[in-house]
Amino acid sequence: MIHNRTPADPTARPVHPALAALADLRGHLNTHLTGAARAWLGRALDEATGHPGTHGPISVWELRLAEAGRRCGAEHADAVRVLILNAARADPDALTRVYRQGTADERRAVLYALPHLVPGADALHLVEDALRTNDTRLVAAALGPYAARHLAPHQWRHAVLKCLFTGVRVDKITDLARRAHDDSELARMLRDFAEERTAAGRPVPEDLYRVLALTASPPADEIGIDGKES
Repeated sequence: MIHNRTPADPTARPVHPALAALADLRGHLNTHLTGAARAWLGRALDEATGHPGTHGPISVWELRLAEAGRRCGAEHADAVRVLILNAARADPDALTRVYRQGTADERRAVLYALPHLVPGADALHLVEDALRTNDTRLVAAALGPYAARHLAPHQWRHAVLKCLFTGVRVDKITDLARRAHDDSELARMLRDFAEERTAAGRPVPEDLYRVLALTASPPADEIGIDGKES
């Protein structure tokens, strides 16, 4: 829900760039940005929509991605960048270029933009790259709706363990309950991980038990005679 607060309200909470509809992102920014920032965003979106030219080898909208934090504030930069990428109709090649050449903040915005811009698995390599890093903000951003739809089970299970290992909260993982449900292999991996931590005298993350509970099948008394949940 987007609340009607003034741009100066320090309690204003951004909507999630990967989970919210694009119209909701724009509405939230219109409500919370200052007048100057709103005007800058409008110009940036117009430039991205029209592709009005380049500055050397870099398109104008790519330059605007780099400016987003300074122009609109760090708390809104992710949403601003997702809107610019969408206005530019960035395809997997363009998203890959921005991801490879951009800062960590720009890479995170690309990951947030994937579910809005790429219907198939053509950009899955960006998710896989983010999951290989030790940047916890990139790891969390990579496990949004796009990964929930396209990441293979083996890779997804290892991504869950990486979250536990690096301290990324598992509530950042989109569709965790659906994908973990009745996953006996994930349960085995979680138990092995817990045993390794215990043997090494290290604490087991509380989130591990939360995920382990999600892997369980429904209790027998909740299953009807036809094998369906009652």
